[in-house]
Amino acid sequence: MRHGGSRRLVASLAAAAALAACGGAPPPPAPGADEFYRRLQEELLAAEPGAVVEVPEGRHSLSRTLTLSGRPGITLRGAGMDRTILDFSSQRVGAEGVRVSSSDDFTIEGLTIQDTRGDALRVEKSSRIAIRDVKTWWSRGPHEQNGAYGIYPVQCRDVLVDGAVASGASDAGLYVGQSTRVVIRDSRAEGNVAGIEIENTSFADVHDNVATGNTGGILVFDLPDLPVQGGRSVRIFDNQVIANDEPNFAPAGNFVAKVPTGTGIMVMANDDVEIFGNTIRDNGTAGIAIVSYYVTEEEIRDEHYDPFPERVFVHDNDISGGGGAPAGGSAFQSKKLVLALRFALGTPLPDILWDGIAPPDREPRLCLRDNGAARFANADAANDFASVSWDAGPFDCTLSRLEAVVLETAGEAPGPEPAT
Repeated sequence: MRHGGSRRLVASLAAAAALAACGGAPPPPAPGADEFYRRLQEELLAAEPGAVVEVPEGRHSLSRTLTLSGRPGITLRGAGMDRTILDFSSQRVGAEGVRVSSSDDFTIEGLTIQDTRGDALRVEKSSRIAIRDVKTWWSRGPHEQNGAYGIYPVQCRDVLVDGAVASGASDAGLYVGQSTRVVIRDSRAEGNVAGIEIENTSFADVHDNVATGNTGGILVFDLPDLPVQGGRSVRIFDNQVIANDEPNFAPAGNFVAKVPTGTGIMVMANDDVEIFGNTIRDNGTAGIAIVSYYVTEEEIRDEHYDPFPERVFVHDNDISGGGGAPAGGSAFQSKKLVLALRFALGTPLPDILWDGIAPPDREPRLCLRDNGAARFANADAANDFASVSWDAGPFDCTLSRLEAVVLETAGEAPGPEPAT
């Protein structure tokens, strides 16, 4: 399993893996599954900086979480996304499939993680992380008892998610939270509650992805009561955000239960967001929604939290076919909000929707330009939709373009944060 060694393990497991891969349904733990876990875990624990721990081709049943902690410079490599499958359908110990903490310069690539009890891949408090050609999914399809997150880096720096696939997560398929300098590209999120989510994160580029068949396609949130706040400088560009109409299946009490079914892109309370060059089509509630935290009707106890989105620039997008089937999330507040919008605005709802809740002491600076025939509405939600406006004229403006995110790579010292 470590590069250049452990060939006996590969050979001893090849027959069992081949048999398991032939079946349609996830198999029960095969004889030797615990032995496979033990050896793979020992390889990770013993790995020195620069080691490549290879996982052989086949479907491998694991009954407990694989962990890596405090060991830098490790690569976990499969034989290919559809060739190496880590199957946790018989998991007995732990919740995550793979959990990495305090391990800088970590790379995981070329494998699938499926049917975990909790998050499929969790990486926390680490820097210079690369997640390439990794698939996470739950084979029973959308279900509230699926794990919350597919790919889940949190409190990390310099994160690359490239060529990933995520399906079935009951919270978010591809998620990065409380992190700095992030790129999510050339990936696919389908059949999750949130397809791609950037939360309380600064300096993120999300581009050339497909988000389809989720409850919400791409979410950019900044939430209170978290150790890291002040999410800003997020670019969402050149994505396909299409037909995100999966009924919200988040468990009761989860924040994403508030996301309305049929949301293409939603920005909540995040500053300095640029949305451009996207194809946004056939999302039943709204193509793009820009809202404050107040629409959640949750009490704000954090005195340092800023609930308003500011300096949001939406330009050069192709938006069509949406708003004709507005629906709430699974939370009561979301259902009530969407019902109120339908009464106030009629259907179809606008392609670009702003809740109209602005900070009392400053301009929100929402700018819209060159979005084709997309319709806009200011919902005036702060006044119970009393003065809805469909006039986009006051928002025909430009903002400074945000800089591209440049990630630091293994062996390099962290560089300065880009300007906004």
